[in-house]
Amino acid sequence: MQTLANWDGGPGPWILFLPLIWAVVVIGVVTLLRRTVRTGHRGPWAVGPRPAGDSPLAVLGRRFASGEIDEDEYWRRLSVLDEQFGGDAGR
Repeated sequence: MQTLANWDGGPGPWILFLPLIWAVVVIGVVTLLRRTVRTGHRGPWAVGPRPAGDSPLAVLGRRFASGEIDEDEYWRRLSVLDEQFGGDAGR
């Protein structure tokens, strides 16, 4: 066993296993995260709720993005939604 650890006075070929083990661990963690995290899930680092589907916020955002309403009207309507939905519409 001592000859495997000390190959001609150096650490030997076994020193290559440490980077290989770390590479397998990193690849495994990345693969696990990719498979478990749903598509569209923003994770714990995202700030505020994300409007989805046909919610009033999503419709308002789409109308503003397409140019149907201007910025003043967008903020006015957003403040109304903010009052209706309890203060989290603008975040």
